[in-house]
Amino acid sequence: MAGKKWQMIEWTFEGPHTGNPFVDVELWADFYFKHRKVTVRGFYDGNGVYKIRFLPDEEGSWRFETRSSCPELDHIERLFEVAAQAPDQHGLVQVDKETHFAFQDGTPYFPFGTTAYVWNHQSPEMQQKTLASFAAAPFNKVRMCVFPKYYDYNTTEPAIYPFEGQPLHISDGHFDGKDWMVKENGFDFTRFVPDFFQQLDQQIVALGEMGIQVDLILFHPYDHWGFASMGEEADLRYLRYLLARVAAFPNVWFALANEYDLMALVGQKERTAWDELFKCVKEEDPYGHLASIHNFYHPPLHFTDHTHWYDHHKSWVSHVSIQHDTMFFVPGWLKEYRKPIMIDECRYEGNLNHGWGNLTAEAMTSQFWLAICHGGYATHGETYLNEDGSIFWAHGGTLKGASVERIAFLRSLVEENNWQFEPLGSESSHWETAAGIAEDGTVLVYLGADSQASFKIFDILPEEKTYTVNLIDTWNMTTQPLEIVADAATKIALPAKPYLALQFTEIESTY
Repeated sequence: MAGKKWQMIEWTFEGPHTGNPFVDVELWADFYFKHRKVTVRGFYDGNGVYKIRFLPDEEGSWRFETRSSCPELDHIERLFEVAAQAPDQHGLVQVDKETHFAFQDGTPYFPFGTTAYVWNHQSPEMQQKTLASFAAAPFNKVRMCVFPKYYDYNTTEPAIYPFEGQPLHISDGHFDGKDWMVKENGFDFTRFVPDFFQQLDQQIVALGEMGIQVDLILFHPYDHWGFASMGEEADLRYLRYLLARVAAFPNVWFALANEYDLMALVGQKERTAWDELFKCVKEEDPYGHLASIHNFYHPPLHFTDHTHWYDHHKSWVSHVSIQHDTMFFVPGWLKEYRKPIMIDECRYEGNLNHGWGNLTAEAMTSQFWLAICHGGYATHGETYLNEDGSIFWAHGGTLKGASVERIAFLRSLVEENNWQFEPLGSESSHWETAAGIAEDGTVLVYLGADSQASFKIFDILPEEKTYTVNLIDTWNMTTQPLEIVADAATKIALPAKPYLALQFTEIESTY
């Protein structure tokens, strides 16, 4: 068998199918390249079939040998060749320059994400409609759950469950504290349903073929099946099985939880559980995928109060995933953590009764500009309620919000100019304007939704530098060169309307 660098390779073996192979059979493979050794876990895929998946990161001759508690799966050896990567393969996304991202081959990656929490649990027709929407949209990252979700506007039982059994506990779909804590369930957490995970495999592959990174949410509190409160032993067994299946996909990130702190509130998981779960993910992932955890509560004292937020300083946290709608905090978070800042929930464009789900398209677009100019990144979500009761944010389907094409415009500017910004200006100035400076000296300033200034003096610009200036209308998606040379003291006339940005391109000195 041969494969390509940074593409998953899979081997299939026949083995025992009696008893409970998910817990009775251990399967490992040690991969060797020159003097390197990489160990991966194999998994049972049902019907007497066992699989090993591997993600090679080097061209050349590899070999592996299995280790197993089952004699017929033990000491199996294979030699295989790995060719150069395909033109569209760049490896895993990793942290770059402390606060940004790049692929393993050095290609910059600029995350422009969206949210479709349980699109993967919908009908085949709905899934195909969602994939068509992703193919036409500007988003290169999607947040989605492994487990089904039960919450307002999303109360239909999935067609298939991750474990053998059936639910015994049915709630009304409203998150109302400890009433959601499942005291008993009808599932056997030692027996996985391969069809469930095979579908997830296919969805990850389909998104990867579109160049979309899958920010895979491993746990969440919106549960009435008991999947959020299985207990430590079952949690770790689930993580080991899931990682054995999906860690070899190059387009996966691991989000330990969505709104992890709610899980402690309702008795699903204690806050102290997350360190061990993180450690398990890192131990079971030989490739070093990005990993994060996501909050619900805004800390009441200070944004680095770790009694209220998970401590993102910890080594297994690659980037900071935050729920917050105030982008002016991004520079402070960057200063504190020196890791990429992903505002993965900043409310959603839509028309729901909930405050988190009725942002205007203008406000959603504005959040992306604020995040980028402050040196961070944002994630989109769309919560327009359709006649059939579906919402893209949960079910997927067809995107119809007006922010999507504006986000596409911003993404094109960022990627064409290779913009990775650090915050510019004093802490107090972040509240008035969002300004970032790129490695080449370019400054991008966003004036926002609340400004209709007829002129501005941008004293945040570095002194003794001069610039050409482009005026960007972020809503109408136009760029207009201004016939001026500007510096930190220049009074610049403006159209006196909101949603404007200015691009300052440094003029190189002739001296």
